[in-house]
Amino acid sequence: MLAVVVGGGIAGPATAMALQAVGVDAVILEARAAGRRGGSWFTISPNGLAALAAIDALDVVRGLGVPTRTNVMMGATGRELGVLPLGAPLDDGTPALSFRRPDLAAALLDEARRRGIEVHDAARAESATTTPDGATVAVADGRRFEADLVIGADGIHSVVRAAIDPDAPAGRYVGLTNFGGITRDTPIASTLPPDSWYFVFGRRAFFGALPTPAGDVVWFANVPREPISPAERAATPVDRWQEILTDLATGDHGPFAELIGGGELELVADNTYDMPSVPVWHRGRLGLVGDAIHAPAPSSGQGASMALEDAVEMASSIAAADSVTGGFAAFEATRRARVEKVVAVGARASSTKTPGGLRRVVNDAVMRLVFRYAVTERSQAWMFDHRVRLDPVGGAGT
Repeated sequence: MLAVVVGGGIAGPATAMALQAVGVDAVILEARAAGRRGGSWFTISPNGLAALAAIDALDVVRGLGVPTRTNVMMGATGRELGVLPLGAPLDDGTPALSFRRPDLAAALLDEARRRGIEVHDAARAESATTTPDGATVAVADGRRFEADLVIGADGIHSVVRAAIDPDAPAGRYVGLTNFGGITRDTPIASTLPPDSWYFVFGRRAFFGALPTPAGDVVWFANVPREPISPAERAATPVDRWQEILTDLATGDHGPFAELIGGGELELVADNTYDMPSVPVWHRGRLGLVGDAIHAPAPSSGQGASMALEDAVEMASSIAAADSVTGGFAAFEATRRARVEKVVAVGARASSTKTPGGLRRVVNDAVMRLVFRYAVTERSQAWMFDHRVRLDPVGGAGT
């Protein structure tokens, strides 16, 4: 059996490797040319790391990650709102790890290649079709890839999702734009809590920083505003964005004005979307994984982890079923409730990043109670402590 996996980000290579492990050959189509990748940092919590371990890929990428045990939440005036552990470590003691997205994606693609999986760069999918006997992907340069099944791991603007259901919903803008960067070799690194993301609910934006073992600090800003248009993005130089972000951070608690002013931007003017619910997950021999069906807002901290879980569950479901369509149906039955719950959590978290002025002060007081009594290690265990396994007999996680 042969599968074409559309997308070479996080979900795509992981899905191809999981399929290979259960006896399904796979080919990966990546839209971008080799080496042309952008992006900032994100965290894979233990549930996502367990999925990497299930396909024997965790040790391959472990060295790229920064141990991240907690999220420390602060208000704009410097009052601590709460500390949230990021789940129980794996059995070998591995805690959540934070990665630079393009580095992790490249490492997973390289590992897929090492395992003998074909990877086609600069292969941007334009359409996908299904017949009773197979499926085909047509790419922009005229090539066609035929297989027994096609899995779309092509993100929130998925071509495969549109082929499955032309009436499928588009991504929903959550009201935040993203910027990310790094400040190298800075003494600020030693002033931040180790092994932790340090978050500040600022008066005009939300900020996060993570110190690295090398003495750098990676950081991001979520700015509440209307979506940034292509014209605005093209007309605004990077140094102007840096000035805007520095100004937004000025007056808030924490080192963010200094970090941003003295750092370099790696992610610029990225509008944030989520995908609350996709009614149709598969049709014929076309199926979906990752952000193509359930993109949570970054506030959930679960986008990559959910995609990695999907990879394992999809392979397990396909291997256990007596048909491709049966495997897709089993995957949906296993995953839909969990991933839609995670998307809802991310949407609620994003809504806390937008208020300002007096409402910000009131919100901080409420959030201290929330982090003390509602959003706790115990209440989040369903998310962080979930474990998938690569099981051709049954795909359900424990």
